[in-house]
Amino acid sequence: MRYASGGTALTGTYITERDGMAVVKLDNGYNIGTSPEKIELIERAAPQPPAGAGVVVQNPDLPELAIISTGGTIASRVDYRTGAVTSQFSASDILRAIPELGDIARYRDRQVASILSENMRPALWQELARAVYDEIRHGVSGVIVTHGTDTMAYSAAAVRFMLKTPVPVVFVGSQRSADRPSSDNAMNALCSAAVAAGDLGEVAVVMHATTNDDRCAIHRATRVRKMHTSRRDAFRSMGMAPLGYVDYPSLSVALSDEAVRRGTGEPELHDALEERCALLNFYPGMPAAVLDAFEGYAGLVISGTGLGHVATEWIPPLRDMIEDGTTVVMTSQCLHGRVCDRVYNTGRDLLAAGVIEGEDMLPEAALVKLMWVLGHEKDPERAGELMQTDLAGEIRRRSTNEL
Repeated sequence: MRYASGGTALTGTYITERDGMAVVKLDNGYNIGTSPEKIELIERAAPQPPAGAGVVVQNPDLPELAIISTGGTIASRVDYRTGAVTSQFSASDILRAIPELGDIARYRDRQVASILSENMRPALWQELARAVYDEIRHGVSGVIVTHGTDTMAYSAAAVRFMLKTPVPVVFVGSQRSADRPSSDNAMNALCSAAVAAGDLGEVAVVMHATTNDDRCAIHRATRVRKMHTSRRDAFRSMGMAPLGYVDYPSLSVALSDEAVRRGTGEPELHDALEERCALLNFYPGMPAAVLDAFEGYAGLVISGTGLGHVATEWIPPLRDMIEDGTTVVMTSQCLHGRVCDRVYNTGRDLLAAGVIEGEDMLPEAALVKLMWVLGHEKDPERAGELMQTDLAGEIRRRSTNEL
């Protein structure tokens, strides 16, 4: 169709009409809304086959990878009924949309969920970890997990605690859906496949390293955080350098000396989780009565100020919670550096009450770790020891000066 705008003719594809306005996708990839009277139909497009139609041809001589889809923007398209992005693609659809993946490996596909990541929950983490384990036991060379970016750090850390893997397990997403000209989905998917077929031997997140389409970073699952709402290079390794990089478009992978290599150990699955755990972000003036909402919880992670502090009035109710069987772990909102509750009186009082220092763990990593620890250890003293033990690269014994 042709659209007239201020005397200039623009061409695009008529999508639908809603609320008296025509929705048109211009040839540059962007959508506009305009009066139906301003558009002229040039030709009618041929019917498109439904998603999932067609056969994906794969090279049997290439290594086999598994794509496990949970949804998210990397597996989404625009719903023109609402104008919003919805999770609709399956793993097979991703292969059809990015045929270059076939030059790297052959693929098995498995769909655990088709959700936006704000709908993720611990039971799905367990299902995901079991699916990854099954694929590794099947003999795949690596696993790619497509996931929404907003909660990907939680899921990646959860799978890392539940799973010991001798092959790469790579979480990947995209900040922008496939129909946008600036989409990062294809590059991220190709880089993730290169990592999954390579020498890594742990769980990682692979996403854009810069705002340009030049390389992706490989982040340890328990040390990564989404640091921007919309930038393509939103993810950062916290308190450490990335495990490596993938150059694009060459797809050459360079791993750091710290990255665990392929073939280290045998696959193991320990998927018990205690879901009655919470993460609470303290703010000045937050009433201690907030803690009443967590009565009966097995565990509570607090994201405190500075070295790991909350208001003095919180100490008695925290002591009561701990005496009633709740494991309480203190982390810091600062993200860089580590908790040290031995410097100020408040911190010493928190330690005396039984609060556990969370070292330099990220709050979200501490939460999923606490769920895992309490799912496997019922003795409070032993659980406390495990929370201060580096189990999956979540604790760094030496803090860096990087911000």
